[in-house]
Amino acid sequence: MKEEMEQMVAAGKIQQRHVAPLVALVEAGYCQHKSWGFGRIKAVDGVAGRLVIDFITKSGHTMDLQFSAESLRAIPKDHILARKHSDLKGLQQMAALHHLDMVKLVLQSLGGRATADQIQAVLVPDVIQSDWKKWWEAARKELKKDGHFQVPLKKTEPIIYQALEQSLDSRLSAEFKAAKGLKARVAVASEILKSLPDLQDKNVVNDAIVSLNADITSHINTMQSLALEGIFIRDELREAAGLPPVEGEITATAIWTQNPRLRELFEAIPAAKHRRVLESFKASSEEWATHVVQLLNNVPAKLAGECAKLLLQEGREALLKETLARLISQHGASSELLLWFGKERSDFFADLLTPEVFRAMLTAMERDQFNERKTNRLRDYVLEDQQLIPDLIESADIDVIRDMTRALQLSPSFDDMDKRSLLARIVKQYPVIQSMITGEATRQDNTFLVSWSSLERRKLEYEDLVQKQIPANVKDIALARSYGDLRENHEYKSAKEAQKVLNRRKHELELQMSRARGTDFTNPRTDVVGPATRVAITDLDSKKTETFTLVGAWDGDPDKSLLSYLTPLAQSLVNKPAGTEVEFTNEGVTRRLRIDSIEAAVIPA
Repeated sequence: MKEEMEQMVAAGKIQQRHVAPLVALVEAGYCQHKSWGFGRIKAVDGVAGRLVIDFITKSGHTMDLQFSAESLRAIPKDHILARKHSDLKGLQQMAALHHLDMVKLVLQSLGGRATADQIQAVLVPDVIQSDWKKWWEAARKELKKDGHFQVPLKKTEPIIYQALEQSLDSRLSAEFKAAKGLKARVAVASEILKSLPDLQDKNVVNDAIVSLNADITSHINTMQSLALEGIFIRDELREAAGLPPVEGEITATAIWTQNPRLRELFEAIPAAKHRRVLESFKASSEEWATHVVQLLNNVPAKLAGECAKLLLQEGREALLKETLARLISQHGASSELLLWFGKERSDFFADLLTPEVFRAMLTAMERDQFNERKTNRLRDYVLEDQQLIPDLIESADIDVIRDMTRALQLSPSFDDMDKRSLLARIVKQYPVIQSMITGEATRQDNTFLVSWSSLERRKLEYEDLVQKQIPANVKDIALARSYGDLRENHEYKSAKEAQKVLNRRKHELELQMSRARGTDFTNPRTDVVGPATRVAITDLDSKKTETFTLVGAWDGDPDKSLLSYLTPLAQSLVNKPAGTEVEFTNEGVTRRLRIDSIEAAVIPA
């Protein structure tokens, strides 16, 4: 073949630098093109100076010899791609019976190393047609035991094949010694724990425990969360290996006696270990329930669920329900807590599952619009869970349903289409509400008062979105698209998902600002209750008094006694003079309230 190519050089059909790659292509018989993928070289047309190649999508495709030399990569016959073409059934049998041989073939084909995702991309769906996750779990266990494979702790790092065999004991021992810092050593110690039944030298465990103890001592005062993780894995290793405790070593109690900030500690610890942390805290503190119940409203939904589960298991049901009832009725519950509570909806909480939960959700979503770390998880959940609203309004009084419907109509958290979807769920349960919806859906109902400062914050967020974030995202999409093969292009998929989020937020801001009416709240009327008034009321049954200031739709802050004028309580008082007695229904309980005084309040612009 080389002689034929040299003749073509002499005839001026190709250049000398093309001879070697063309010979390699023809002798290999297979090739790879950047855009067209894998192909089989079918023939060499010396007269026309072309290669005839069967690509997957281009059968019998002809390519100029010089162009072929520059754009094609030779694929040897023992390469996984060539084997898939010539012996697919043999590969399928190998994958079913010999996991290690299969992975070894893929790694050798890809230069000796590849990530789990790259291996999956090569084998699925042609070679492995069954459950990939199940197959890979079995294969990974075998890889970790075999001395020829280096299996990383992180999924994004490559698996490496090495000809020189290394025992599991020596590999784990070397990895532990090479790990820098307690966090890395905790990760390797977890692998040692999983591999314990296959270890021959138990000194690997002893050495790990000694090293962990030293690291825990150095981190106890500076990085308590990491020290706690070290204590957990050290104790698990010792228990699994049947080893006695070391005299004087630090225990979890030493962490808790320092009274660490629980929220910050949980944020620094992986979610998979949160339950273990809660159990440890419970065992070390007599006042654990008080602290755990305070966590509920300040942590992600999953952790809130773990806190609630622990309280229930330890007989603190009353404390849990009392806290939930208070947060819901005062509209102080966080969106993450309400997300967990909405998903939970167990019979145990049946008495709390009322329309007030949905109104608290609306308040939380509106409040989140000022939170830099806000997410749309609660909003998306409310829209996706078709049964949520029916469950909450199942046995509610019609007046309560009307209040809830009005709150939804006025809420800036949903656009018109989503509102119609949610309102339809209410109408399906209470058809009488239909007339209220069609009769009150006026433009005025869709507008609301806000302070100039809160409106300005929305405008600044919108400008940043339109002028910086969205253009930057467009560039990210273009760059990711240049990487090719959009089906397996994770950067492209990530950028497109970000585009959806940004465009949705842009639409939300446009909708909100079109309906918001800015005001400085100066010279408010004081003959009746309204925005920018400070109102004192008395509960005629309990004789308790309350004072709060009515503020704009985006300015409420219950902790500072600032109440949005759109909240249910405020709406029951609006436009009523001092001395008026009103009835306010909350969670099916009706309160009789008297307006004692009304005075002008100073609202920050």
